[in-house]
Amino acid sequence: MFTGIIEELGVVTSFIRGSRAGKLTISVSPAFADMKAGESVAVNGACLTVTAIRRSFIEFDISAETLKRSNLADLKVGEKANLEKALPVNGRLGGHMVTGHVDGVGQVRQRTTAEMGFELQVSVPGELMKYLVPKGSIALDGVSLTIAELREGLVVVSVVPHTARSTNLSSRNAGDRVNVEVDVLSKYIERHVRGEPRGITEDTLMRVGYLPMGYTEN
Repeated sequence: MFTGIIEELGVVTSFIRGSRAGKLTISVSPAFADMKAGESVAVNGACLTVTAIRRSFIEFDISAETLKRSNLADLKVGEKANLEKALPVNGRLGGHMVTGHVDGVGQVRQRTTAEMGFELQVSVPGELMKYLVPKGSIALDGVSLTIAELREGLVVVSVVPHTARSTNLSSRNAGDRVNVEVDVLSKYIERHVRGEPRGITEDTLMRVGYLPMGYTEN
């Protein structure tokens, strides 16, 4: 589990692509290089397992499925990548609950300067739009953002100066692809409303604030 609060901007130093998978190496600061093999790191919002640590370099194996479902296949040597360690049990949830399981890949349609930072208009796969609401949460390249506006097929988000400095969103422009993860609880709510086999109970939904206390089905 992650929060969408980026801890480090790593630099891609090597990306070896095989016929069905890849091996990614990212350079990090000494403060981030205390990872151990087997730990999880969100790279541009995609949960990857650390396979090796070599001084200030972290290595990951990337499966064919991850390459297909995310923008990690677009990474180039020298490019910056958003990094976040897995949330510890006693950690602070500063953004929103992010699983690191990318739901799809969107594309930046427009970038405009705003009074504070800039705005991105991002097209997202149509099947994901039903999980999005104005002022709700979305993760773009692993960054927890608030949806400022929804238009037909487009999500508008504001990127404040701190987020721009701390993430690779500062370099995102029209045409760039970004990883999209919707709020996982919205998926559970959809299953609940549809009456499908439930992966979450009404009691759980009440505890996390997605249903009012005392809720009962009609």
